[in-house]
Amino acid sequence: MTKFKEQNWLAKSDRINYLSLFFLFFGILVRLIQYINNRSLWDDEAALAINIVNRSYLELLSPLERNQAAPPGFLWIEKLSIQLFGNNEYALRLFPFIASIVSLFAFYQFTRRYTSALAAPIAIALFACLSYNLYYATEVKQYGSDVMIALLLFLILIPLRQQILKARQILFLSLVGAIGIWLSHPSIFVLSAIELSSLLTAPARKRLSIILNRLPMYLVWLSSFGVLYFLTISGTMKNEALQGSWGASYPDSLFDLVWLFDAFGRFFHTPLGFVSITDGVAMFAFVCGCVAYYRINRTNLLFISSPFLTTLLASYLQKYPFRDRLILFLIPFAIAIIAEGIVFLLAQFQGRRKYFAILGIIVAIALLAPPTLQASQLVIRPALKEEIKPAIEYVKSCQQPEDSFYIYTRAQNAFTYYAEKYGYFKGDYVIGVQVLPNDGKGTQEEWEQYKREIQRFRGERRVWLLYRANDKERQEITSYLNQIGQQLDYFNQPGIFVYLYDFSRSPLQSGKSNDTNPNQ
Repeated sequence: MTKFKEQNWLAKSDRINYLSLFFLFFGILVRLIQYINNRSLWDDEAALAINIVNRSYLELLSPLERNQAAPPGFLWIEKLSIQLFGNNEYALRLFPFIASIVSLFAFYQFTRRYTSALAAPIAIALFACLSYNLYYATEVKQYGSDVMIALLLFLILIPLRQQILKARQILFLSLVGAIGIWLSHPSIFVLSAIELSSLLTAPARKRLSIILNRLPMYLVWLSSFGVLYFLTISGTMKNEALQGSWGASYPDSLFDLVWLFDAFGRFFHTPLGFVSITDGVAMFAFVCGCVAYYRINRTNLLFISSPFLTTLLASYLQKYPFRDRLILFLIPFAIAIIAEGIVFLLAQFQGRRKYFAILGIIVAIALLAPPTLQASQLVIRPALKEEIKPAIEYVKSCQQPEDSFYIYTRAQNAFTYYAEKYGYFKGDYVIGVQVLPNDGKGTQEEWEQYKREIQRFRGERRVWLLYRANDKERQEITSYLNQIGQQLDYFNQPGIFVYLYDFSRSPLQSGKSNDTNPNQ
């Protein structure tokens, strides 16, 4: 009878593992389709790509232009990729794509070691399908590879905790940590979290021996980070525009608990990707997961939660924003806790509190159904963001020799990346400088500056205008253009639209305009 029960349990374990593998390979399929779809580089991707294309390996150590920042290791891999496979989207997205596939397999191993058997397929399903984790699998940005580095460091370092390492192991781990730091900025938080957790859980009598044994490794890591900070990070931190964009991501003081709760809540929306009411459901599951880990394996809870603590500490010290894509690397650890929370609720079927189990079913459906359905739709209809390539192609195919071509400043990064690929060189187009607020609340002064930018085309019969703008901006810009000219053609794509206007009868006068702000 006992043997029969053991065989039955093994059969169930195999089925659970098959479910985990199903979601793993489904995640690979969705990512592969997104990669093959080859959408246009959007503004932020193009800005980083221009730096990669136009700089040497050594120059990539200097602060990047166009308000960009990325670790040198990532930039060097990207540079090598375009040298090997050409300057194109596939080459630029190859490393993020490969990193996302490696992350899936690494997370599969992570769940086998640090979650319960039932929590593993739930965790892998979420990891494979959640929107931001999926999106950054094919984005020319370092955030997807941040996830890979965090998982690999976890898988490599934790099995060796509390061990007195041999010289060969110290050398290997020194190199792993040093390389990780140059590939991923937040890897320093993961390294410090793992080692501090290892020391806290080690027997008191062994701690000094462990510290002395690993001191050379720690010195290599600190030296690697110090050189990186001196060469690249310190310069990036002087970029006021870049730093200003993350200003609200820091607490006002060490006792700013309001910021802490706000940051915690925001994390479940971005970068985890739960929307509407499901972010609150995910928070509830996360708390349940912490309770479950605390009851079953407090050591695992410490290790899994420690990267959150070190990153929060850096944020309180005003050194690293705890916000949005910059903390994407924390996704695997949060997902593991959420999955364990769902299992904790479902397990109440075996006790007297079955209403908790019913709640667990509701929580599981609420958290799993939306991302899996969304990911399934991407198999049929891959996501697009800002499709500037078809827009440029359209203009090129219709443009006449005497036509002018104006590029709205918000579109300049993507257009600059693609310009020469479509036969456009300096002098063939004009890039604007005036940015209109994209919330539909442009001031009279901002509109006047924008109008002066368009005045250069007065009297011309054919002017192409390419915009990267949202629907609200499009309506306002169209309203203004219709006041001063006649629309001859229109072409739009997701996030991008193009006009052809006749300004030969434009009432514009040099330096001023009698038109009013469309918002007034």
